[in-house]
Amino acid sequence: MTAPNASLRALGPFQVSSLCLGSMTWGEQNDREQAFLQLDYALDQGINFIDVAELYPTPPREETYNRTEEILGEYLESRGARERIVLATKIAGPSEKLTWIRGGKSFFNRPNLEQALEGSLRRLRTDRIDLYQLHWPDRIANFFGKREYPYVEKEGWSGTPAAETLEILGEMIEKGKIRAYGLSNETPWGLSSFLRAADALGLPRPVSIQNPYSLLNRQYEIGLSEFAHREGVGLLAYSPLAFGLLSGKYLEEEKPAGARLTLFGKHFKRYSGARALEATRRYVALAKERGISPARMALAFTLRKPFLKSAIIGATNLEQLQENISARDLTLDRALLKELDKIHSDLPDPAP
Repeated sequence: MTAPNASLRALGPFQVSSLCLGSMTWGEQNDREQAFLQLDYALDQGINFIDVAELYPTPPREETYNRTEEILGEYLESRGARERIVLATKIAGPSEKLTWIRGGKSFFNRPNLEQALEGSLRRLRTDRIDLYQLHWPDRIANFFGKREYPYVEKEGWSGTPAAETLEILGEMIEKGKIRAYGLSNETPWGLSSFLRAADALGLPRPVSIQNPYSLLNRQYEIGLSEFAHREGVGLLAYSPLAFGLLSGKYLEEEKPAGARLTLFGKHFKRYSGARALEATRRYVALAKERGISPARMALAFTLRKPFLKSAIIGATNLEQLQENISARDLTLDRALLKELDKIHSDLPDPAP
């Protein structure tokens, strides 16, 4: 039975739940059975939006490449659940480290887009992807935690023109293989390039941008949030708990067994700097003063933002998932919001 008050929000042609179930642990920290339990519970709680990627699980390894999509495909087929969800996946961009993904040269041109999409459709056991996303730009830019734009371009690494990528995505939409497309880890310039090209060519515009947003990273508010308001591009916020840091479980050098940063800390240093830890201590202390779970407070903060369409949550067990979903029911009063803003003012965006 679907829970009442699923908090659906308009995203392009879709109505999506305010919380989206992320999947990057399936096939690494979570096995097939555990992933199925998460999916069953999430759907029963009114979550209708599931986000995967051809890259997943993380950290990315050749041995596990594609496993997350395979697990979700097995679930959708076994449960007959395809029509119950808005299905989102992503094509990986180029990376010299990911040589097993199209030779590390996964630019967003026709051969790569067509090969990636057909692979995702096959693994997900479906004839269409609802939201097809470009996982990161196929050009040199400041994303994945980089603060400054690198002005020196690497030869031969300038990216596929937005117009070329758009023509291919437009054909995929016409054929019914995807229903809409979105961007991810994008900059204001990148988003504006797609909007300009779409309008000039009369092609579909991106409906979403999947970027980081949390108490530790509010950079989206500076430039991109205006796009959401004026251009109808909705934010899908990833890492709203900053890889679990905002739950408080990693403070005082604690290393919980089985946790992502315990297992893979060397791969995920984005949220582990001294200023991020200092800010987290203050956020966690404030939550405890108010008698609120730090994780619920952090998620409730993100969920109240007007530019947000859905916050992507991940969990390694049902208890975490239950706590995260319960954040939908938490209202933060003005005094608490003012205190959160004070911490942000003292320690702005310590983990971009």
